[in-house]
Amino acid sequence: ETHLKDADMFWDFLTLRPESMHQVLYLFGDRGIPDGYRFMNGYGSHTFKLVNAQGVAHWVKFHYKTNQGIKNLPVDRAAELASSDPDYAIRDLYNAIEKGDCPSWTFYIQVMTMAQAENCKFNPFDLTKVWPHS
Repeated sequence: ETHLKDADMFWDFLTLRPESMHQVLYLFGDRGIPDGYRFMNGYGSHTFKLVNAQGVAHWVKFHYKTNQGIKNLPVDRAAELASSDPDYAIRDLYNAIEKGDCPSWTFYIQVMTMAQAENCKFNPFDLTKVWPHS
């Protein structure tokens, strides 16, 4: 009604939507706020179906991991940038590329056969679940 920020509403939203919890743990955990796009990994939320040349289908999840290493901003610096330079992340990416310091990521997929999905102990299509990493 007032459109004022309300910490209770923020936490109510998160606790009532379990699909948000994984992201919240990242934000409030050691990973915190990335120091721009170059220093963050990316993970696909959804499970996709890929079919190979032989017509065999598999379920997959996509991941890309930064080759620059993880780097985060302290909360006070992030707050400062949010007000003084909201385009910090895109500007940092552009400037790095312009200088020839092109960032890179390694792309990975996790693969699950149809049989593995049927026998999985959790729902592999549930956004709140993380597939085991090996």
